[in-house]
Amino acid sequence: MSEVLSVAEIRSHFPALERRHNGAAVAYLDGPGGTQVPRAVVDAMTDYLVHHNANSHWLYPTSVETDALLLGARNSFASFMNGAPEEIVFGNNMTTITFHVARALGRAWQAGDEVIVTELDHHANLAPWQALALERGVVLKWLPLDLESFRLRLDLLPGLLTTRTRLLAIGAASNALGTVSDVAAAAEMAHDAGALVYVDGVHYSPHLLPDVQALGCDFFACSSYKFFGPHAGILWGRRTVLESLDVPKLEPAPDHAPDRLETGTQNHEGIVGAGAAVEWLASLAGSDGSLRARLERSYHTLRARESALFARLWNGLGQIPGLERYGPAPGSPRTATISFTLRGISSSAVAVGLVDDGCFVSNGDFYATTVARRLGLEAEGMVRIGAACYTTEEEIDRVVAGVKRLSAAI
Repeated sequence: MSEVLSVAEIRSHFPALERRHNGAAVAYLDGPGGTQVPRAVVDAMTDYLVHHNANSHWLYPTSVETDALLLGARNSFASFMNGAPEEIVFGNNMTTITFHVARALGRAWQAGDEVIVTELDHHANLAPWQALALERGVVLKWLPLDLESFRLRLDLLPGLLTTRTRLLAIGAASNALGTVSDVAAAAEMAHDAGALVYVDGVHYSPHLLPDVQALGCDFFACSSYKFFGPHAGILWGRRTVLESLDVPKLEPAPDHAPDRLETGTQNHEGIVGAGAAVEWLASLAGSDGSLRARLERSYHTLRARESALFARLWNGLGQIPGLERYGPAPGSPRTATISFTLRGISSSAVAVGLVDDGCFVSNGDFYATTVARRLGLEAEGMVRIGAACYTTEEEIDRVVAGVKRLSAAI
């Protein structure tokens, strides 16, 4: 069985890593905001646009080729999610897909029906349900975030569920704090109450291989630009649910899943590139076994590497005076993402200052506005650093040294 490629070998696949700033190789440390793209993904998109570009479902060769390539991407994501090809829906991004699904679900709901949302979620899994509260009188209930453990109070979920609960909207992992939530346990409680479960898997998918069967959800949405693909959104939905949705659609458009949810002409090159990203992730583990088996091997190794890098980052930042870290400690269910504040210097000043070291990081609330509000950081925001498959120990040490330099200058 082939070994997963080394970090050095993986880095050779990314042209972006050749960029330099102030004489240093750029350290792309905001994978949580979007990862860089390997040549294989760029080549797949270029090949489509140059040799196969056409609209779908016609009889001439390039249209037939387009249909085949889109089906190939759908099959790849079926393996990625551990679902079926007819349960894979493509769209512009996770946010747009979620608004679309929420609108379809809301058509069947009545005023007084309930949706449970969480304080830990990205607002892409909040705003669509807030819209239903405004437009249809749906009642929102909040599952709290515990500010000591940085985890959801799942023990309080049974008390929120009633016979009027129609859906639980929950994130699998926090893009701000790195917390990985026990979605399977939450989904079981929601289903026992007769509710559907919609999972934001955007931050989860780059770090843990999705398994919608194990998670027990009804919807799982993600975006390929978080795991080395282009800007495209992907939704897995349980087929019986997809077939039952009252989706807004054009009369002549297909009425079977998954096409009934894919309004208009899709971003074909983006879908092809997204499928290529899944294939590339699997290729890191060689060619032995099924696509799913190779993905499992890749993810197992990459997660172990990221966990070691994260512990190095967590411990290094923890030695800096005036720095406060947010999120669960290493060794707990979490991703390789950390947010922090530095006393006496704004998050934007830290992000700008780290550019001098060739370290590209982000700052703000990362659309996890409720998290920032609960932490008292809505105005100031946080600095975020995340490791990806191409991150090295040198880059982790460099960014820690950069933060130390900024702290010492206060």
